[in-house]
Amino acid sequence: MAIAREVFGTVDGQPVHRFSLTNAAGLMARFISYGATLTELHIPDRRGRLGDIVLGFDRLDGYRASDAYMGATCGRYGNRIKGGRFTLDGQRYQLSLNEKQNHIHGGVKGYDKQIWKAAIEDDGGTLVFTHRAADGEEGYPGTLELRVAFQLTDANELLIDMTARTDKPTIVNLVHHSYFNLGGHGSGDVLQQELKIASDFYTPVDGELITTGEILPVKGTAFDFTDFKPIGRDIDRVPYPDGHGGGYDHNLVLRGRPGEMRRVVEARDPASGRAFDLATTEPGLQFYTGAGLNDAVPGKSGARYGRFGGFALETQKYPNSPNVPSFPQPRLDPGETYRHRMVFRFYAV
Repeated sequence: MAIAREVFGTVDGQPVHRFSLTNAAGLMARFISYGATLTELHIPDRRGRLGDIVLGFDRLDGYRASDAYMGATCGRYGNRIKGGRFTLDGQRYQLSLNEKQNHIHGGVKGYDKQIWKAAIEDDGGTLVFTHRAADGEEGYPGTLELRVAFQLTDANELLIDMTARTDKPTIVNLVHHSYFNLGGHGSGDVLQQELKIASDFYTPVDGELITTGEILPVKGTAFDFTDFKPIGRDIDRVPYPDGHGGGYDHNLVLRGRPGEMRRVVEARDPASGRAFDLATTEPGLQFYTGAGLNDAVPGKSGARYGRFGGFALETQKYPNSPNVPSFPQPRLDPGETYRHRMVFRFYAV
């Protein structure tokens, strides 16, 4: 695998670099050091024609202005924390509030809005981003040392390996936030694209999209993707609070033992034939269908990403888990290493 490097833009005089990863079959992934962000992912359709399947922007200004987290590494805690509050070892912490009265994806200036250090490992095929998050940043305790590694293999796999270490007890839940459209990033909505998800349960939400603490079966609900079905088949049956855009923005409980790598999603587009599998070590999956995407803001090549223009598959700890003891916990202590792995395998059908 080859990796090329170039300057993508600057922030306050500090350069942001873009890296292009290409494998032997011609697949290409591009990343920028701003937010450790995936900006392009070119994979072939059933006729061998490459298409870019992730939403994004042509210029750095687009990523700086957007609140959609397109392709970014989000943290310290990806997803929502009710009231931005949690308690650890008897001490109450108040985080920044950036979604009305709640905290989401790391706060006002999360890792998606930071410039990460970048390096290419000695193997020449692994791109590594690192970042130090200060104690107290956005209200989180502990200085965190972060590392995110990306590989595009000759087996047509994209490997994502996220690790973190801390100097005092804290919480960590890093997520990768790409939006996928297997027809191509500007090809319209994803409602006819199909998913199969290894999940028998989901975590319902309240009127602010905060998990209620319940775990309910997917059978008989819109959340049942145990067999392939179009994303849009049951989308109008998704229970959604008034004032929100509809569609899916919910956590699914994944089968298997957390910490062990297992395949949890199969995605395919009947029109183009593009498909991928997703494997992860995490216990949950936030499935989001992009109801909040704004077609007034142009994406790459002037594309208009309207409502349901892409879907996100964020493997994770369950939302608001610091405040729900029965959920898998995001606690990280000194001497421990947080690790979250994802593997996307691309093919055509």
